[in-house]
Amino acid sequence: MDISSTTNTVTITGNIKSVNDFQSIKTTIDSLKDSSSIITLDIQNSISITSSVIGYLNKLVLKDAINLNMKIGDAQLMHLLEDLNLTATFKARRR
Repeated sequence: MDISSTTNTVTITGNIKSVNDFQSIKTTIDSLKDSSSIITLDIQNSISITSSVIGYLNKLVLKDAINLNMKIGDAQLMHLLEDLNLTATFKARRR
């Protein structure tokens, strides 16, 4: 997995699958959330997402009041978010 960020956008390429991936995502978003309450998470081609990332994103939206917008590149990941009823919470949509 590769991760990069700009002002309020985090771009992820590759599969999200390990604890290290979770730590990278958390560290990157934590550095942005102090300066912006609106964050866009662009997941370009990951086919899945770990439960720890889902839990962290849920906390961002529900506890920290971050306005999260997700752009999903892979149909399989979009279906997973739909099955978990998270598309509205994460404002997830296909790229």
